[in-house]
Amino acid sequence: MIRREEFTSGSDSDYSNSWISWFLSNKGNEYFCQVEEDYILDRFNLTGLNVEVQHYTHALDLITDNLADDEFEEEHRGGIELSARFLYGLIHARWIITSRGLVKMLEKFKKADFGRCPRVLCHGQPLLPVGLTDTPYEKSVKLYCGRCEDIYSPKSTRHGSVDGAFFGTSFPHMMYLVYPSLLPSKAGPSDHATPGGDPKRRKDKIEDTQAVGQLGSAGLGEEQGSTATAALSAERYRPKIYGFQIHEIAKLQRWQEAMRDRQIARLVAEQVD
Repeated sequence: MIRREEFTSGSDSDYSNSWISWFLSNKGNEYFCQVEEDYILDRFNLTGLNVEVQHYTHALDLITDNLADDEFEEEHRGGIELSARFLYGLIHARWIITSRGLVKMLEKFKKADFGRCPRVLCHGQPLLPVGLTDTPYEKSVKLYCGRCEDIYSPKSTRHGSVDGAFFGTSFPHMMYLVYPSLLPSKAGPSDHATPGGDPKRRKDKIEDTQAVGQLGSAGLGEEQGSTATAALSAERYRPKIYGFQIHEIAKLQRWQEAMRDRQIARLVAEQVD
């Protein structure tokens, strides 16, 4: 849960440069990229944000460096700055799924500015920020790995308190659709030694996987019921763009879930017998 109080005031900071440059230089804001001013000044791009942000007009003027100090009382400065941070985050979520925004985030991705996947078998795959919801103040930002297709929490508590709505649920999947060459191979580095990988090695891996599955089914015993329950209650991340599942991933997940349901049915049947 993201609380409004976590967007601390920056009233004592130096505003000699542009507000956006100051905002990006703050610790904890490293995931954000610079939104072009032309995009912000186009009111069509900001449609609907005026009803979500308090002090909308003043916050927008502050972001675009058009707010004079004598336009508001000193006690209102903190609230306007909080609104400006919030407004910039919402604009940022829209900007990074545009063609120019994707280019900006691509530069950060190539430098691994968002970190690397902690999973050993992902071999340091660079991550991309993603929101679990597009509604502000509900979920903090997570990091998506294109290799294992799972999500992780940021290591830094500063990054972990950033609202996930400032990146949206569609961004990393839009990035991979626009730049399909970025999609990592599911195989490890050793499988790239020869074109197409080593057929014998792939066969060995398949046989090992099957053997592990057989051992798991045979050795469950009294734990079958709890295993089936755990499998049914396990959460799973579903990549979406604008709320719709991506076709190829959705097809794969349907197959995986069918295999899981078959295994659960076997566990339940064996427990009854």
